[in-house]
Amino acid sequence: MLYQARVVDAELQERLAASGAVVIEGAKASGKTATATRVAASHVMLDVDARARQALAVDPSLVLDGKRPRLLDEWQVEPSLWNQVRRAVDAAGAPGQFVLTGSAVPPDDADRHSGAGRFSFLRMRPMTLFESGISTSVVSFAGLFDGDPVRAGEPDLDLPALIEHIVIGGWPAQQDQPVSDAARAARDYLEQVRQVDISRVGGIRRDPARVGSLLASLGRNVATEVKNSVLAADAGGTDGALDQHTVAGYLDALQQLMVIEDQRAWSPHLRSKAVLRKAPKRHFVDPSLAVAALAAGPDRLLADLNLLGLLFESLVVRDLRVYSQPINGQVLHYRDNYGIEVDAVVQLADGRWAAFEIKLGAGMIDQGAKSLLRFVEQIDLDRAGQPTVLAVICATGYGYVRDDGVAVIPIGALCP
Repeated sequence: MLYQARVVDAELQERLAASGAVVIEGAKASGKTATATRVAASHVMLDVDARARQALAVDPSLVLDGKRPRLLDEWQVEPSLWNQVRRAVDAAGAPGQFVLTGSAVPPDDADRHSGAGRFSFLRMRPMTLFESGISTSVVSFAGLFDGDPVRAGEPDLDLPALIEHIVIGGWPAQQDQPVSDAARAARDYLEQVRQVDISRVGGIRRDPARVGSLLASLGRNVATEVKNSVLAADAGGTDGALDQHTVAGYLDALQQLMVIEDQRAWSPHLRSKAVLRKAPKRHFVDPSLAVAALAAGPDRLLADLNLLGLLFESLVVRDLRVYSQPINGQVLHYRDNYGIEVDAVVQLADGRWAAFEIKLGAGMIDQGAKSLLRFVEQIDLDRAGQPTVLAVICATGYGYVRDDGVAVIPIGALCP
């Protein structure tokens, strides 16, 4: 299968040129190994190479030996590697020594050095519509922050096609598969998570049935600020609510596996007396997993536009996270006690920010624009600065700037 270029390719090259080792973290099957292999001069696959793991116990330098950069794939299988790599980087005294990939964050270890000054961390997520070759790529996300005008013809992406891309997801191996096969692969993915992977995190045995119920509840509540207590009650069903501490532990493990990724709340300075809501929005790392958790398919999504709208929002958040990373941005959300909310606020490290409403239907663009303008009235712009852009991201249609200054951007036109 031909390699499909990824947004993180350039970031990886830049970080290798500046750091002794780069750690690529992301959910399994998101393409980390393929991306890392392209820059590695040698590699070892620790999750499948038992001899390499045995060698680690005898002489770790045997595993580290090889042409640099050396790829240590799924390094968290042997967390002791961390300190060995750190020492090897120190000994080399030059950047670009190692690439480590991992699909689970190992637990904190008092014996593991922080790696400060030696390791650079790079997050990799499933593919965006741009990386999948779906986007027309005429609206640059980075360009929005530089004042580029929004102008786009209508992408060749109607609602049924969008639904298919939500079900297929951004998994590289599934891009050329029939929708039914991709949907089955996503269900198998979650089955592996609940039956095997989640009990490997921290070495704690977790009940697969309860994990499955929680995953289904997260699917029903995707892109919402659902509380742990509500998830506990929903996942417990007629048998009564799950213990909230148990649910919190499951959620922590799913985050360590990078299967779920919360969207934190933005905390700007306000000019009103509004009270900010701090609850995060819940997202799977890819909306296809929410579909899989509900055992849904295209027909069900087309018949349930409310659920489809939430899944579309989750897809857009996935893509915004990928596009924001190279320009040092975070994707947050806003909600206050006056009922004003914004689906996505992208905050850059240099202080610039932008706000986006995400609307499935063209008939909701006016509502989204009004919500954004009302939101800006709440913000103390003297302290937060003017928003670089206000935009409604929609599923279909044209890209343009309205008379009120709010941009309209079809997701099928967006690129980094």
